[in-house]
Amino acid sequence: MTAELCVLGDFAWDVLIRTNTELMRGGDTFGEVALLPGGSGANVAVWAARCGRPTHFVGKIGRDRMGQLAVEDLEQEGVSHDLVESDANLTGSVAVFVDHTGERSMVSGHGADFFLLPSELPRATIASARHLHLTAWSFFTDPPRTAARAAATIARDHGATVSLDPGSFQMIGEMGVDHFLSVTTDLGVDVFLPNKEEGHALTGETEPEAIAMALSDRYRGAMVVLKLDADGALVHRDGGSVHVPPATAPSVVDATGAGDSFAGAFLARMIGGDDPIDAARFANRVSAWVIQHTGARPAPGRRLQTLLDAAG
Repeated sequence: MTAELCVLGDFAWDVLIRTNTELMRGGDTFGEVALLPGGSGANVAVWAARCGRPTHFVGKIGRDRMGQLAVEDLEQEGVSHDLVESDANLTGSVAVFVDHTGERSMVSGHGADFFLLPSELPRATIASARHLHLTAWSFFTDPPRTAARAAATIARDHGATVSLDPGSFQMIGEMGVDHFLSVTTDLGVDVFLPNKEEGHALTGETEPEAIAMALSDRYRGAMVVLKLDADGALVHRDGGSVHVPPATAPSVVDATGAGDSFAGAFLARMIGGDDPIDAARFANRVSAWVIQHTGARPAPGRRLQTLLDAAG
């Protein structure tokens, strides 16, 4: 079966370290240490599939045990895939530190996911998808930047729409805003999915509507879906903005993957024909559920399944 959504990007294993108290510098602290599947691109693909959209993932892993587990993980989630195996690089990994407030800091290693080449792209699969999603983690270095840009060209040449998540305001700053814009604004992006910090980094604006308007100009009229965390989301299209209120979340346990789950849920609903406002409202509910659990892809429980079932 041809997948409606194709996601190109990173699969990485998250080494999650979570403490219930403030970290003691130079000392010892009890907490939680877990190995969990992650990677921004893979997270989006999994959440889109969980939300009912046939999804295909394109990425690169090591020819190692963690790569085998990556294959098993995607297949268990119902995500079809083209995973290139590398003998030269290990499967990606990320250290995720979650503090006692639920906020997270990450250290990303350069695993196999950073070495995808244009010659390794499954061109027919990308060409057959209705929509291609990319994350900025495929643009901060080259490779895999050239492969991501080639994938966007293939998708556009075959009539697909394209979305981009700018991924990390810190990495945008390290790369340089002008450089980042120079390699992403010519992709023909239809949907741009930043959070407020990334939007500010790319525009210098501070107010959500001003950020969205400036980004829509830079990305040639793209619909901008600005993720506002506890304030919900802002959908900007055709020159107008609509604020979508947040879903109620009693407390933040772990903010890891909130943006990825929002993107996956939003794209699943939008590609399925929902109005973007309704899609953002649904995505807010999904991401609110995620931050009440540990990890970017907590196992779906009864409450999440009820939410998904109610959404049709």
